[in-house]
Amino acid sequence: MSDIRVLVVEDEPVASAAHAAYVGRLEGFMLAGTAPDGQSALRLLTEFATSGDAVELVLLDMNLPDLHGLDIARRMRASGILADIIAITAVRELAIVRSAVAIGVVQYLIKPFTYATFADKLTSYRLFREQLASPGPGSGSGRTGASQSEVDQAFASLRAPSELPLPKGLSASTLESVQEYMKQHREAVSATEVTEALGMSRVTARRYLEYLADAGTVSRTARYGTPGRPENEYRWSGR
Repeated sequence: MSDIRVLVVEDEPVASAAHAAYVGRLEGFMLAGTAPDGQSALRLLTEFATSGDAVELVLLDMNLPDLHGLDIARRMRASGILADIIAITAVRELAIVRSAVAIGVVQYLIKPFTYATFADKLTSYRLFREQLASPGPGSGSGRTGASQSEVDQAFASLRAPSELPLPKGLSASTLESVQEYMKQHREAVSATEVTEALGMSRVTARRYLEYLADAGTVSRTARYGTPGRPENEYRWSGR
């Protein structure tokens, strides 16, 4: 999969430079350009599309000097520009958030934020793109669509585990321990292996692994070739 071309739309020069630098530090992304206002952003998006180097992701400040971010998004769609949008704003009004989601904003970054938060959101977005582009297990040359589980997992990857409510009986500290173990063991592991490593019951280990799989943080596949029922194995997805 080629690098995702990104346009940063931000009127504050310091913030624009920071966001552009952030994009440059992330694997799988390429900065296509920056725009200080809405009109400039729309012009650049059209120029890139016409030249064959279309922007695929817009990091869009919602409060620009000439146009509101929602207006820019609407004009993009009306012009046939289908680039995904990550809204970047200090505005927290739920009405604005609902409107942003309704017009296709895929992620929402609330100012101020750290590089770690920025990287987490964009990495989640990249994983989302990769999962939708992947043919998935068991696909053949005649397969043209994704399964329900593949679509669900792709959309789940847009949400970090911290954004999902912990089910009853799960603790944040234990979840962090399981995540750290998965990060350090990039090969696929089973609930039994997590049990042995972290000293918890197999049922508990499986609950945490299933939670991370539903959040898109780990991938989940069936492990065959062992005695008894097939056991799921889990692999860190790189988030």
